[in-house]
Amino acid sequence: QVQLVESGGGLVQPGGSLRLSCVSSARIFSSSEMNWYRQAPGKERELVASISSSGSTRYGDSVKGRFTTTRDNAKKTVYLQMSSLKPEDTAVYYCNSVTIVNVEGAKAEVWGQGTQVTVSS
Repeated sequence: QVQLVESGGGLVQPGGSLRLSCVSSARIFSSSEMNWYRQAPGKERELVASISSSGSTRYGDSVKGRFTTTRDNAKKTVYLQMSSLKPEDTAVYYCNSVTIVNVEGAKAEVWGQGTQVTVSS
């Protein structure tokens, strides 16, 4: 069973930065699409950032220009660098992996346990 473990969350002041990490236990990490989602109290979970197996990235409109996601396949780790943080970025951040497991295109999806990010003065 693949596991994802996030770390790096915490309390930061508005305008500050944090870097989240997500380590995968997958035997083959490089073929997975890796995503970051977040969920604030009373709100639906939203996609924050995504990085494909080839390294292509995409971002949610609310974080474009402020957040950057990267991956290190040798370390089986994906990162989310968050800058210019705002109070509205406060949420639990989840790491997610999506892997195509057969020639028919079936996908296996795994979620991490989440890490809390609080932006407050």
